[in-house]
Amino acid sequence: MRGEGWFFARHDRAEAEQVRFNSLDDFIREGSTALAKGPVALILAEDDTELAGTIRHARTAGFATIILFAPDVFDLPDDIAALVVRVTYSLVEDGAGLRAVNAVNDAAPAGTWLHYCFNAEYLFFPFCETRTVGEMLAFHAEERRAAMLTYVIDIYAPDLDRNPDAVSVAEAHLDRAGYYALARPDPENQGHPRERQLDFFGGLRWRFEEHVPEKRRKIDRISLFRSRPGLRLRDNFTFSDEELNTYACPWHNNLTACVCSFRTAKALKRNPGSRYDIPTFRWHNSVPFDWHSRQLLDLGLMEPGQWF
Repeated sequence: MRGEGWFFARHDRAEAEQVRFNSLDDFIREGSTALAKGPVALILAEDDTELAGTIRHARTAGFATIILFAPDVFDLPDDIAALVVRVTYSLVEDGAGLRAVNAVNDAAPAGTWLHYCFNAEYLFFPFCETRTVGEMLAFHAEERRAAMLTYVIDIYAPDLDRNPDAVSVAEAHLDRAGYYALARPDPENQGHPRERQLDFFGGLRWRFEEHVPEKRRKIDRISLFRSRPGLRLRDNFTFSDEELNTYACPWHNNLTACVCSFRTAKALKRNPGSRYDIPTFRWHNSVPFDWHSRQLLDLGLMEPGQWF
């Protein structure tokens, strides 16, 4: 990962007192200023694991605004807290994350680029070490794209005795192989494949699929999109507008990105049904994660398209 010196050299350390809202409704009603400039990152905190690291990574990527949806009991260091607009919010109820993302979509000025992720997740895109997310999205928009396909790449601690929650930034590993795609059937067209849409699989959800509900095994997620009134994110991380769910435009390949995520590893080790069945996540295709976009490009896990 990039050092803090690089981070603070590029982004002035915020000194202002943190902006807070007591609820999602309060934010939607009074928080329009926070949505005035994009791209905007929405961080959905399911717990406090790697919360500061997730925020720092989003800031380093170049997001103009970071909105944190989290319970008040999740503490942050003062310097990290000053980087976010904080909304008191719980993700305990099913669908809470979807409701937050859809509410922000409706409240944001049309055409604002939004990114959503959970804590302990990190967006990587081609050449992100030298280019900002805003630069990437400006190019993507020039190609008449209003959303970007991302692949959720599982990262995990190699030693679960030392890291029983499966989270280790310093020693994170990922799978270098085992990813595949299947045609996505269109139920409105007699089950024929949808044009330029695929269901992608791999990582821990594939290797330990017996512990993962079938509808949760996909690793594709449309996690970057332009806001539009009435647009709806669905519970399988696709949108109500099917064109936004495509991996490329009709004439050439487009950019794709990765969300490197400890989320599945955490869940598998916290779930009583799988906790004791998994002594390690390591296998012969495990490799250390370099925290660099070049590794993800070399493994074929994301696509630079026409952006060089």
